[in-house]
Amino acid sequence: MKMSINLIEIDKDRHASYLNLLLIGDEDEKVVKSYINEGSLFTIVYEKKEIGVVQCLTDEGESAVEVKNIGLKEAYRGKGIGSKVIKKLEVLYERNQYSKMIVGTADSSLENIAFYKKAGFYQSGVKKNFFLQYAPPIYENGLQAIDMIMFEKKLKSRSD
Repeated sequence: MKMSINLIEIDKDRHASYLNLLLIGDEDEKVVKSYINEGSLFTIVYEKKEIGVVQCLTDEGESAVEVKNIGLKEAYRGKGIGSKVIKKLEVLYERNQYSKMIVGTADSSLENIAFYKKAGFYQSGVKKNFFLQYAPPIYENGLQAIDMIMFEKKLKSRSD
């Protein structure tokens, strides 16, 4: 069965209305509000239903795109949808000449770490104590989120 996933870009003036979906991927409302109007926000559409969002910020100087936030409704997780979203973003940003994709996740987010590694990302750095600013603290898998683990993936550019 072929899974049909579409990414539809949201107009900047409507970003704020997607706050609840963004809070799935990043639990601190103050933090989300600090970047909600930046970059590109796409709604994830599956079987004609909006099931989540993904927000990307670009850095022209570094020729990089950062997947800042993926929020997928719980009922749709673990079905390969996130992998398809990453693949669609790769194609989109490769076409626009970006050479790498970066993403950060909490050191306590074991499922996310496995997800990004399976998607071909490699660990590229650590932002120490990043999640200590979050109130209340985030706990996953019995662990407090402290550091942000950064991952990177090379994108195929036209010149390769």
